[in-house]
Amino acid sequence: MIRSTGRRILMLLENNPYPQDGRVRLEAETLVAAGYHVTVICPAQSDQPWQEIIDGTQIYRYPFPPEGDGLLGYMIEYGYSFLATLFLSLFVSIRAGFDVIHAHNPPDIFVFIAIIYKLLGKRFVFDHHDLSPEVYYYARFQGGGNKIVYQILVWLEQLSCKLADHVIATNESYKALQQVRSKIPADQITIVRNGPNLTRFHPLPPIPDLTNSAGTIIGYAGEMSVQDGLDYLLWALYHLTYDLDRTDYYCILMGDGSELATLKQMVEQLKLEQHVCFTGYLHGDDFIRHLSSADICVVPDPSNPYNDRCTMIKIAEYMALGKPIVAFDLPEHRYTAQNAAIYVRPNDKLEFSYAIAQLMDSPERRQTMGVYGRKRVESRLAWSHSAKNLLEAYQYLYPEPSKESRVVL
Repeated sequence: MIRSTGRRILMLLENNPYPQDGRVRLEAETLVAAGYHVTVICPAQSDQPWQEIIDGTQIYRYPFPPEGDGLLGYMIEYGYSFLATLFLSLFVSIRAGFDVIHAHNPPDIFVFIAIIYKLLGKRFVFDHHDLSPEVYYYARFQGGGNKIVYQILVWLEQLSCKLADHVIATNESYKALQQVRSKIPADQITIVRNGPNLTRFHPLPPIPDLTNSAGTIIGYAGEMSVQDGLDYLLWALYHLTYDLDRTDYYCILMGDGSELATLKQMVEQLKLEQHVCFTGYLHGDDFIRHLSSADICVVPDPSNPYNDRCTMIKIAEYMALGKPIVAFDLPEHRYTAQNAAIYVRPNDKLEFSYAIAQLMDSPERRQTMGVYGRKRVESRLAWSHSAKNLLEAYQYLYPEPSKESRVVL
């Protein structure tokens, strides 16, 4: 049996493997460095073992669930993940024990596992990554989702927040919403923003074949789902190419998601094959070198009741590499990037193309914006600042200091 000199935390993660989920990895490493024993239950990629220890974090994995498509598909995916997670949590409880259930959403159904263990005296931390009701109703179905499903998702979120001993929110918008929607007192919510770990995430030499392929390299890094707005970006590139007659550019799209096949078809339909490249999912130095090769980075997430409240990690990653940004003018976009971005009227594809053209013609402005962004990350947005807030959240649960107090920078 594993014995720990610190508190024992069991993290539940469904929508990404570990350590691929950057936020969960940083939280786990921060807590391990502070003297906690951390175990993570998550799905496995095909080449990952069912158990291993990574940088002090114990990982248990179950076979990756079938990806949901439609209501029935999501019920199957989440039902399978719930049962697999519950089984592994019982295994961990018997083998090593734990004191805290730390559930990362989505989905919000892990609250039912937390209820079981709260009855046994365990504590529950709800790490609120996504607004599941808004993702479903406004982002994926653009206001046309099933209202009953929406209300169920609201209820699950409220139940998770109300039963949690402490709630972790990713930004002020999430915190304000839960104070209203779930009636959670402000002192029971700690903001732990997404932010890059600057010891790992820093500029690397660009890829010569890529930088020499066109006068301007445009970069996007992130998910490629309905709510991420890649269709808006492709329309903006169409306007850039065929309305503004700007063809000396190459756009690299890094990532994966449910809309990838549709986006590839869209590139062909808009006749952008000479200007757009899909790299697939990249990680580590390969990812950073591709992103370091970009002259301009883009954030095409459109305005809706979900995106308007979300902090996009890609913005801080762009800024950490000193890249100027073009983004729709959303509240959390502006809070994060400030003067590191040009802000475009929400959802206006043509204006987005004009903003890209402006930066293509202004290398000095790009340099100034990039320097500002890097300094803002260093002073306010890097993970080292968020790590302190995470440890404060656990001090709320356990006021006595842990035996170690190191922070992952």
